[in-house]
Amino acid sequence: MEIPVFTVDAFTKIPFKGNPAAICPLINELSDDLYQKIAAEMNLSETAFITKINPADDFSTGARFRLRWFTPTNEVPLCGHATLASAAVLFYQKKNTNATVVFDTKSGPLSVRQQGESIIMDFPLNTPDQKDPSDFKDLIKAVVGDQPVQEVCFNSTTKKLMIRLADSCGRQILAGLKPNSAALLASEGTGRVMGVIVTALGTPETHPGYDFYSRYFAPWNGVAEDPVCGSAHTVLAAYWSQKLGKKKLLAYQCSCRGGEVNLEVRDDGRVNLIGQAVTVLRGTLTL
Repeated sequence: MEIPVFTVDAFTKIPFKGNPAAICPLINELSDDLYQKIAAEMNLSETAFITKINPADDFSTGARFRLRWFTPTNEVPLCGHATLASAAVLFYQKKNTNATVVFDTKSGPLSVRQQGESIIMDFPLNTPDQKDPSDFKDLIKAVVGDQPVQEVCFNSTTKKLMIRLADSCGRQILAGLKPNSAALLASEGTGRVMGVIVTALGTPETHPGYDFYSRYFAPWNGVAEDPVCGSAHTVLAAYWSQKLGKKKLLAYQCSCRGGEVNLEVRDDGRVNLIGQAVTVLRGTLTL
């Protein structure tokens, strides 16, 4: 069996920046066990599998596909960067002719469309609720150490804990955090939290004018740090839009690779995640 595979760097236009995802467009469905083995073999934060819903369609003309995402250890219900990368494969590699393509996923239908050199993704907005930091004190300590924390929020849908650093902490403090995955796993083993977002107020007054910064850690999903996480930005967009009184936001995830996300918070409980992507590898898996 031969399976095409593409490695796409998402939320960037520069190779080896942003967040890499492996994308496999499949003629036929595979077993869940094989999906997981392929994702483990690719060993990226996510491997996505695009499959046809209508057998008569092909990847160049079809407008609706099934999409699933796997980390090296498990399937996840929502992934932004691998959705962006999947859309890039369809639009740029398969030359899909549709203005909009819809992916059927575990988080419902997600539509994607091109806008210039960017791709716009229609995602659910996941508003977090404010929490008492003492409820997560060991986990917070494991992630940010002794850095001052301004607010702690949690979104139960995504199981993401969001820690906002005090405004005295700039981008350098956030970028310098070095949480240990083992310490995170030891401090939270209930299954309630599956990822931790750390965020800080941006510097919109300086070019290019980022409204906020973030990093994202998910060792519970086999990912020590996700370089640029789209699903985390469904939480961040809701939070910072309310705090800043803005519907359009420009965000930067300051991992080592780094990546930029444009956000448009809509009035219908959805958010547009906008980013670029570049394909760095095309190959074939032989099984």
